[in-house]
Amino acid sequence: MISIVVPAHNESSVIARTLRQWVGNPASDQIRVVVVCNGCSDDTANVARRFGPAVNVMESNIARKTHALNLGDQIADVFPRIYVDADILITVDAILALASRLDEGGVLAVAPTADINLAGCSWLVRKYFGIRSRLPSSREGIGGSGVYALSEAGRKRFGQFPDITADDTFVRLQFRPEERETLPRVRSTVFAPRTLLQLIAVRTRAYRGTFELARRFPELRVNKGPANGRALIALFKEPRLWAGLLIYCGVNIAARCKATLGSRLGAHRWQRDDTSRAVLSDSIK
Repeated sequence: MISIVVPAHNESSVIARTLRQWVGNPASDQIRVVVVCNGCSDDTANVARRFGPAVNVMESNIARKTHALNLGDQIADVFPRIYVDADILITVDAILALASRLDEGGVLAVAPTADINLAGCSWLVRKYFGIRSRLPSSREGIGGSGVYALSEAGRKRFGQFPDITADDTFVRLQFRPEERETLPRVRSTVFAPRTLLQLIAVRTRAYRGTFELARRFPELRVNKGPANGRALIALFKEPRLWAGLLIYCGVNIAARCKATLGSRLGAHRWQRDDTSRAVLSDSIK
């Protein structure tokens, strides 16, 4: 058996598409799904309940992802355990492949490779992801694919999820590079922000999460993977990439500055992108 934990905050426009990939599939009898609706003011819980007993729906008044993950862990009672963001697409076959890799041993955490869906995105956003696809970070699934899977031994590496922004990065850094793996042939679909402003907001949240982890868990830095610096500098040798590089660097400089300023001012508003959810919502009508 496989447990899937799905934290969901106001995801009524996308949760059905996510669950439809698993429920009713011939292999779904191998999967137990827990959807934790945290602080929802929309119809997320009711939409999830329409899938019947195949989906265990839990509701909490606390709108915090890590709290939802901890509640999901209390209900999910089998391993491997797979954590999936509510707006991500991943098939049953991909779920089974992640579980199979953990069962083989040798690693404690695995993730799929992200396919970035750029439907409806502006030219600027497309240029940004064109550069990102050439960097080492784009090949890191735990933190980039919206999905990660842990064996029972892997989940024992830490207790409860701490109250932090970057839960996926926190999980990735629990493991040395040789203990975690991104599977190239196993894919998830991640929907990119449609606009540059939303992209900057998402990147600001990512930087804020990185700063928070460095401050609260500095010992985890030893498990970081390859940095983007050298690969990014090498790309400047290709003039045809300069426009994209300007956009990529500009977005990250702006986001880093905003995250730094927000940390100094104590501003910790969750910066969620709803434009990518609109793309997904349109596709399921």
